[in-house]
Amino acid sequence: MKMNVTWTLPAGGTVSAAVEPGQNLMEAATENNVENVTGECGGSLSCATCHVYVEGDWFDKTGEIGEFEDAMLDMAPGERRPNSRLSCQIEAHPDLDGLQLTVPES
Repeated sequence: MKMNVTWTLPAGGTVSAAVEPGQNLMEAATENNVENVTGECGGSLSCATCHVYVEGDWFDKTGEIGEFEDAMLDMAPGERRPNSRLSCQIEAHPDLDGLQLTVPES
């Protein structure tokens, strides 16, 4: 069963998409032309161009931030915040149905 994910764009518009379980959210964002999420490294955790803010209570459901992701977030475009994640490190699963993400300005 696909999950619905919504990205709020820097200019204020939104993009919503149905995402397959197991797909990472950087791939879903690039497939749906989400502005400012480019995933230049293809999800290999080496560029931070898929930086997003996880809104509200969703953050705890996205999983732990690993050591490499933590280091990459310090170099991410846009301000690093407590709710910052690299979307290549968030895998879609049923508990994320309705997930709200905000894309920072780059």
